[in-house]
Amino acid sequence: MTAPQFKKIVIFGAGLIGGSFALALRKANAVGEVVGFGRSETTLQQAMQLGIIDRIGQDAAAEVGDADLILLATPVGQMAEIMARIAPHLGALTLITDGGSTKSDVVAAVYAQLGSKVAQFVPAHPIAGAEKSGAGAAQADLYVGKKVVLTPLPENSAESVARVRQAWELCGAVVSELTPQQHDAVFAAVSHLPHLLSFALVHDLAQRDNRDLLLSFAASGFRDFTRIAASSPEMWRDICLANREALLQELQLYIAELTQMSAALAAGDAARLEQTFRTARELRAGWTEQ
Repeated sequence: MTAPQFKKIVIFGAGLIGGSFALALRKANAVGEVVGFGRSETTLQQAMQLGIIDRIGQDAAAEVGDADLILLATPVGQMAEIMARIAPHLGALTLITDGGSTKSDVVAAVYAQLGSKVAQFVPAHPIAGAEKSGAGAAQADLYVGKKVVLTPLPENSAESVARVRQAWELCGAVVSELTPQQHDAVFAAVSHLPHLLSFALVHDLAQRDNRDLLLSFAASGFRDFTRIAASSPEMWRDICLANREALLQELQLYIAELTQMSAALAAGDAARLEQTFRTARELRAGWTEQ
């Protein structure tokens, strides 16, 4: 039997993102040992029972020195503290990647916390979320056919980027690269804004006295548009604040679009409304065909 590509992996956060990463690498016979850290002992015990991790880490300093790869799969707001804790103990060959939905803030934390070890961190964002979270939500095929975006740093060697790319590709992911700034601008438009709008619509209805009546008649259109409002409030609070500059720009563009729609409605401008809907429909149809 050939040795696995990664002898030892340490995961901070053994929930959906971290747990699925571990299960996928196990399925590919690409990892020897997985050690898990996290804030919740219950989640870690569950991750053990589900075969996600081999053991629960007790001392991060003792575990990261001989790790081939470390994955930070916690909320982005917790990553700087973890980086500070592990930085002095990293092995010379240990690589670190993450699963954060924003990248400029993660990169800023890397420069602030990792000192001379900056080159060992290759930032990543797996585009494979789900509404459910925790170890029980982890699945070995979560990343199959899904995009993972790497946002390499100027300090990263080509070999380090290739090694982190290999890890995600072993999970079945399709890997691409952007700069951290490109990444955050793109995802403000296609992910962070839709979540904000979905939460806002449901919040609006929640304030109304007749909300039960409204919801009793809500059907598939409402369900599809508001599905993502079932996501973690804490996680999305952190994402929106971390990427607030790009998100505010997108929000202003959307408000301008709504203003135009409102004007067309007020004027009874059927042609304008139909043209807007037609353009949107064509783009949406083309995208789903891809």
